[in-house]
Amino acid sequence: MSDPNNKGNITKINFGSEAFKKYFANTSWMFVEKIIRFLIAFLVGVYVVRYLGPEGFGDLSFAISFVGLFATIAALGLDSIVVRELVNDHSRRDELLGSVFYLRIIGALIAIVLTITTAFILKESYFNIILIAIIVTSTLFQSINVVEYYFQSIVQSKFNVYVQASSLILASIIKVILVLINAPLIYFATVYVIEFIFLSAGYYMVYKINNLKITNWRFKLDTAIVLLKDSWPLILSGVVISIYMKIDQVMIKNILNSEELGYYAIAVKLSEAWYFVPVAICASLFPAIINAKHISEKLYLSRLQKLYDILAWLAIGIAIPVTFMTDFIITILFGTKFLPAAPVLTIYIWAGIATFLGVASSQYLIIENLTKLAFYRTLMGMILNVILNLLLIPKYGIAGSALATLISYSLAVFSIVFFSSSRQQFYLMIRSLLFINLLKYLFRSKSSFEKN
Repeated sequence: MSDPNNKGNITKINFGSEAFKKYFANTSWMFVEKIIRFLIAFLVGVYVVRYLGPEGFGDLSFAISFVGLFATIAALGLDSIVVRELVNDHSRRDELLGSVFYLRIIGALIAIVLTITTAFILKESYFNIILIAIIVTSTLFQSINVVEYYFQSIVQSKFNVYVQASSLILASIIKVILVLINAPLIYFATVYVIEFIFLSAGYYMVYKINNLKITNWRFKLDTAIVLLKDSWPLILSGVVISIYMKIDQVMIKNILNSEELGYYAIAVKLSEAWYFVPVAICASLFPAIINAKHISEKLYLSRLQKLYDILAWLAIGIAIPVTFMTDFIITILFGTKFLPAAPVLTIYIWAGIATFLGVASSQYLIIENLTKLAFYRTLMGMILNVILNLLLIPKYGIAGSALATLISYSLAVFSIVFFSSSRQQFYLMIRSLLFINLLKYLFRSKSSFEKN
């Protein structure tokens, strides 16, 4: 129920409040870390791609994408659920973190076995299997990342920033050294794993620095079962998401070749480089949105609308300039030999709108415990993506695959209109895409200016 004393102002943001300052500071920390990661990873990535060339980068991208088809199993869809449970009851910290930690170790072992077995069944080349086997071991080292969710739940993301930025810098230094000594491709696959080893060590250290002990974590079967009951749709959804986000690169490699995949992967890399934005915003504001639901439905919906507005405007603001500058961007960063990636980038960059809004709507589905719905819409997107790739890659090449991604992403995200329990969220997203709140704000500002 809403507070009767705040009916008129309940949806307004109080920029001077302690709550706003807390979440703004947390979001700032997350953005600083993401921007640092983006800049370092981007610059070093360009350096590495130029060194490997289209075919070498295509082989590495194929191995990473292949592992990505199974890696989600290791996470078990528990990320946001753990944050939700920690926000609701911090006294269960050791029980929750311990249960999730051991569940993720089991999930990682399953993912490793499935990935390597599938590679053999599909008769991948010996070299590709070696790359895949190296990269998939990174899932095991990601188990301790549950520490990240704890700091998210207490709105202290600066500790995650320290760890993630440090590991990225160390891994980037190694990559630069590998280029300078003309190292073979397999070494770059190894660095992919080393970065996660650095992450694991970093999370262990910051947790200990905060006078907390991983040795206090305890596995509780009842808790693990309850968490898995909530997360199983997200596990399936995560697997499906991985398939429809990675299957295009696997299909391009098999239908076309490594060189074409190299061009495509460049466009994907440039387009998805921005995807940290919605993740950072939603991860930081997730506790605030959960708390808003406890205060009033009006405040809850108001914060969701603001979230959709911000993400939609940012996505469109990124897509428009990139669309008109693709040739220039590709040439400046990677050289003219990568220009075949330009048409793909022109199309793929617009998939960011659906991705940004999809990240936000996923938070709503988790809060409302509509995880089954999240699975249904993702499954639809995956099936559509596979079918469209089969139809469009042979006819239009890598540009056809980009178009398949744009269509499938968009239809999957907006398919929530077909479910009565989530239809209101569809209308909120449409309002954001039509700039309704922005136009209202501008109209009010104009009217106020004219009156003065």
